[in-house]
Amino acid sequence: MDYLQINGGKKLSGSVKISGAKNAALPLLASTVLSSKPIVIKNVPNVRDINTLLKLLSNLGSKFTFEKNRVKIDSSCISSTMANYDIVKTMRASILTLGPLLATFGHCEVSLPGGCAIGQRPIDLHLKALEQMGADIEIKQGYVIAKAPKGLKGATIVFDKITVTGSENIIMAAALAKGKTRIVNVAKEPEVIQLCEVLSDAGVNIEGIGSDEIIISGTDREKLPMKNFSVIPDRIEAGTYMCAGAITNSKITLEEIIPDHLEAIMTKLEEMGFSFETNKNCTTLLPAKKIKPSEIITTEYPGFPTDMQAQFMALMTQAEGVSIVEERLFENRFMHVSELQRMGASIMLRGNSATIQGKIKLYGADVMATDLRASSALVLAGLVAEGTTKVHRIYHLDRGYEKLEEKFKGLGADIVRLKE
Repeated sequence: MDYLQINGGKKLSGSVKISGAKNAALPLLASTVLSSKPIVIKNVPNVRDINTLLKLLSNLGSKFTFEKNRVKIDSSCISSTMANYDIVKTMRASILTLGPLLATFGHCEVSLPGGCAIGQRPIDLHLKALEQMGADIEIKQGYVIAKAPKGLKGATIVFDKITVTGSENIIMAAALAKGKTRIVNVAKEPEVIQLCEVLSDAGVNIEGIGSDEIIISGTDREKLPMKNFSVIPDRIEAGTYMCAGAITNSKITLEEIIPDHLEAIMTKLEEMGFSFETNKNCTTLLPAKKIKPSEIITTEYPGFPTDMQAQFMALMTQAEGVSIVEERLFENRFMHVSELQRMGASIMLRGNSATIQGKIKLYGADVMATDLRASSALVLAGLVAEGTTKVHRIYHLDRGYEKLEEKFKGLGADIVRLKE
């Protein structure tokens, strides 16, 4: 098993190119089930979650090649509609095959998903919506067995709470349904918007893209002539490197970004004393004269993303004063706290809130990654810690960060991947 060894205390400099967004690429790959022809998808990050979903699609019958961040995929030849446990157990996003498989074939069996242990992320909202669209669903021996032999029907879906994967699943299902589907309280993340735009380019009539209510006119099981496209940049990877520059108080440049997608993150960094020089698709983080404490409340886009909470908590250990983080989306997303405390961080938990005392000197230690974003927070802490930090179980990192140690080395970090 691999681990990362980081010798802290190095200033960073230079530029880093941001990869395509994992969380955009996953539903887009799943949407190829709806395509009547092969398509090419560019800017696909070569990370474990992407390879897992491609393996799942291959098991269903898709044919693909994946070279240099370019996927050529033909899902028009799918012959199986069973997403088995051996693959799904490793990645929650596998549930994204449920909507398109059911809409296309009228039946499917998808194992209940696995993934990061950051709290309850039930799929009941997905299933309730599909039932409203005419599906017969039962859960049996760990599988969701869904049937709609006459196809799905348009319906009005009102999500009780905002769900990103639920929105994506129902958007894909509605694309091939009969009639109009109205989705209320739909997620507005950039990843959801790109999915809508790709389906729209393939001829699906979607009204209200980017708002919290959309109307989709389905094709009544007629497959889509999907066009080639490129995946949007990863706003969470970009935010992570911004925090790397911030925690070391260094000047670094991020290339290949969409600044509008990073507004909540950049605004919070500006509150903490940092500034930016931003062009069309790149931005330079400028050091702060003094790192100020801050308060964060995680919420759905366009609010502050829960996927950046751990990285900012690491940064807050270096702010001069008391910072507060309130986690409103996942009840178990403070698992990195005990590992940061091993490095000397002063963090007090109370319910869904964390109080971080800064400025605290961090010291290198052996720490354990518990989920994808917690792993990156430990890397950030290692960058500024005195001595050597070893981050174990980095298979979590490999799920979502492409060439992480290579990119950090390019910025001047002393980081190396080693075997246990």
